[in-house]
Amino acid sequence: MNTADQYLKAIYLIQKQADGPASTGAIADAVDVSPASANEMIGKLEERGLADHEKYKGVTLTDDGIVRARDALQTYCIIERFLANVLGVEEFREEAGELEAVIDDTVADRLDTIIDREPECPDCFDAEADACACLEAAFEGTASD
Repeated sequence: MNTADQYLKAIYLIQKQADGPASTGAIADAVDVSPASANEMIGKLEERGLADHEKYKGVTLTDDGIVRARDALQTYCIIERFLANVLGVEEFREEAGELEAVIDDTVADRLDTIIDREPECPDCFDAEADACACLEAAFEGTASD
């Protein structure tokens, strides 16, 4: 199940890559849902004051949306690095995606003390590699075909 934070994270990363608004289709692809489902969640994010959606132009995050997206991305990086660097999980990306919706701030903070997060986090996240740039794990077999 996709949460609002997962959408915010996806919109944030798409906006950074596109250097502009995120299209509904790109958001749907990023969170692996139909465009109709993405559109529904985008409406909810708008109602909460986290995003602005302009038809035919795309979605942009509000200042509050950016803060929440960066927090969500930081949590994702923490989980990803813990799984890859500490536990040596080969499928760290998939596992991090599953865990990000259920890990609360307290657990993320405790994992953070173990991984010794870099001060530039979440700007350490490499959207093209879809992974934290601070990972020690080799990206062999994790890159897109």
